[in-house]
Amino acid sequence: MVDSIMNRRGNKSRTTAITDNRAGAAKHLPDRPHDRRERHLRSQSRGAPARDLHRMHQPSAWVARCDAHRWRSDQTLDRGRMTMNDGAAWRSGLIARVAVCLVLVGAAETTIDGTDLGAVIGGVAMLLAILTAVVRPALVRVRAARSATIAATLYALVLTEDPSLLGCALFWVAVSLAALLPRRGFDDAMAWATRLAWHGVTAALSPFRDAARIAILRDRRAPRSRGLRAAATMLVLPVVGGGVFVMLFASANPLIGDAVARIALPDITTVIWRSAVATVVGVATWSTLRPSAQATRFARSPDRIISTALDPRVATLIVSLVTFNAIFAVENTLDLVFLWSGAALPAGVTMADYAHRGAYSLIVTAVLAGLFVLVALRPGSAGAVGRPVRVLVALWLAQNLLLVASSALRTLDYVDAYGMTVLRLAALGWMTLVAVGLALIGWRLLRGRSARWLINANALAATLVLTVASVVDLGAVAAGWNVRVAVAQGKAGPPLDLCYLARLGPSALVSLARLERHAKFPAQRDRIAALRWRIEQDVTGSQGRWRGWTPRNARRLRAVDTLVGLRRPALIADPDGRRCDGSIVPPRAPSPPPPPLTRAP
Repeated sequence: MVDSIMNRRGNKSRTTAITDNRAGAAKHLPDRPHDRRERHLRSQSRGAPARDLHRMHQPSAWVARCDAHRWRSDQTLDRGRMTMNDGAAWRSGLIARVAVCLVLVGAAETTIDGTDLGAVIGGVAMLLAILTAVVRPALVRVRAARSATIAATLYALVLTEDPSLLGCALFWVAVSLAALLPRRGFDDAMAWATRLAWHGVTAALSPFRDAARIAILRDRRAPRSRGLRAAATMLVLPVVGGGVFVMLFASANPLIGDAVARIALPDITTVIWRSAVATVVGVATWSTLRPSAQATRFARSPDRIISTALDPRVATLIVSLVTFNAIFAVENTLDLVFLWSGAALPAGVTMADYAHRGAYSLIVTAVLAGLFVLVALRPGSAGAVGRPVRVLVALWLAQNLLLVASSALRTLDYVDAYGMTVLRLAALGWMTLVAVGLALIGWRLLRGRSARWLINANALAATLVLTVASVVDLGAVAAGWNVRVAVAQGKAGPPLDLCYLARLGPSALVSLARLERHAKFPAQRDRIAALRWRIEQDVTGSQGRWRGWTPRNARRLRAVDTLVGLRRPALIADPDGRRCDGSIVPPRAPSPPPPPLTRAP
């Protein structure tokens, strides 16, 4: 009996020792994100209502939806150590990522040659989005990441239609969001702008960092793998020494020299270009497949940033708002009198000058006013609660909206006087975005919305405006507007800048063909036809090469064929070339004869 009791006590003591050893070893284990998440849930659940415990302890989106094996592979690579259970997941994830990276680099090397940028750019972008979703299933499981992946696919279609720098930037933002969102949910656009910026900074070092970690893991698990490095070191001296001797013999023996000279070496410019393309595509692909864990660590709340920026007293706010409203009332009154009602301006001031001088500075004024309201009158502050301050703020926001409308009207008046350009179209889009931002600031103040809501709403509005700008050809819109006004109004309308249409390139091709069809004078038709034919030749040449083909240029050529045909027009001979507006450069006057060397007697 005593022996059995002693045995039970011995077993209990051994069990307690084992438990203590495990607890002590656990203190030295790395603090994983899901462990921190579980401790946070336990601390939050203490004292919580029973109905909230079930919802609180549900697995988070990051833990429940991430691919466990690939997550373990990434964490193993980040920590620089591996267990036996992690080996298969590590190898499968690494092989898949390397294969995708090689496929993307090969596709880019095949399709991008530096001269033509056509629909193949969108094809490479589409391939990146699809293969990333295949290799990382979390991009499909997590709802936010799935939405970003769909957006990246749509932006890839935009690049297929007509590649542009804005479209590439939007695609990169979307695919980066898709890569990072499985690790951290979307909270606010300000924090994610910082994370995306840090992701772009760390992307250049990501492949080299992972290559170093892989080398460390291979050395720890299989020290014999250093044989490859030893073999490479062994071959350095024979290769370098043999090359030196071959060059010396080539200079001494003409037969060897001729044989070496017949070796076709690649062009150094081509080698540099191909290496740059492979590096950029490889780095971008690898950083998307395995983004840095540091990119998602920034998590400061925008409400804290704004709340600590400025906190004026109520009296200061009232005096400031009364002053600002009075100053804005003077400007808005002048705009209502001269700009909206059409009253005569003072002598020496034209409507075009009045419209042009204030179009952009007034937008800056409205932006500064919106920032003041955003920072000084946050919901819940002493100024935002008082009724006088709220009335003055509402009046000031209304005056700012009127100021933005006046700026847009100024821009339209300037367009009526001098024509439409891409910059003026972009200015109108920017003014629309500022007006939406002011309205959202007022709504936030009236409804007590948070700064996070305001930032996300403005980011959504900006994304929509930029998406429209990437889909719509603003150059074609500006050229079409100018040509329609010129055909409809003739000399009564603004002067048509043919040099600007020529600078627009393929965007103005259809508009030039339409203008050529409506030209009344032979000299005018010759100038327009010369410009149209020059641009058409460039577009036809790029469409003839599969790397430069785009659906938008194909539609342009079909429209030109319908209007004036694709054959060469009968142009006046221009031996000295033409100017930017299509006019013929006059021949140079013959130089005067040189003076005689000696004077006549």
